[in-house]
Amino acid sequence: MNQTLNKTIKTLILTLPLTFALTGCVVVVGDDEGRGWNNSNSSSEWKEVQRTNKAKIAQLEVGETISQVKTTFGSADFNEAFTDNDKQYQVLFYRTRHKHSDGETTKDECTPLIFVDGVLQSWGQKAYKKL
Repeated sequence: MNQTLNKTIKTLILTLPLTFALTGCVVVVGDDEGRGWNNSNSSSEWKEVQRTNKAKIAQLEVGETISQVKTTFGSADFNEAFTDNDKQYQVLFYRTRHKHSDGETTKDECTPLIFVDGVLQSWGQKAYKKL
């Protein structure tokens, strides 16, 4: 019995420090490309995107083509399209305001740009609600 006790004590002495050493280990898995709003630079990234989009929207003019706008703005956060009375409607949404601290962009954080037959007709929530 004395040998069993000695063996148990030796095992504890060897494994106890290892156990405490491993309790501090943390594995971090993240988005290598930094696209998510949850990474360490997220606050400044989405603020810059919003500021830039607001400045671009302030320069918009009715009559611009969807191709021109996409070249200026890049990919939209959301894109909707439908046909009504033989007219093709397309709505591109670009992030312009922060509402939710959830790491996701939602439509209520975006400004809609409304195109009819590929030409910019209007923008903003008031115009979007009229569709």
